Amino acid sequence: MKRINLILAFLFALFAVVQYNDPDPWAWILMYCFIGAICAFAAFGKYNEFIIGFSFGICLFWAIELLPDFFNWIKIGTPNIATEMKTEEPHIELVREFLGIFICMGVLVFQLIQFKKRSL
Repeated sequence: MKRINLILAFLFALFAVVQYNDPDPWAWILMYCFIGAICAFAAFGKYNEFIIGFSFGICLFWAIELLPDFFNWIKIGTPNIATEMKTEEPHIELVREFLGIFICMGVLVFQLIQFKKRSL
């Protein structure tokens, strides 16, 4: 698990670095750095159930906020989100943000499962 957590920490550090040109960079840089830090601590056996749960709650709130935009994207036929962002197509940014939060939540669930396994 140590290697997986170190890889995750590295990936989230990279995710944070590429957010500098995002419309709301600081929210994403902080989120990705925080998730990366949770993974880095987990690599060395340091888990904090409260921090993992609290982070998941923040992600869940953020995902719920973006959920209508995600459903709207599905309703308009799931156009390509891998293209350049344009003012006329705000769904590109909003769907990418929803998927980014979904990835964060997945990693937090993984960390919580690892914590529970260590506690047994």
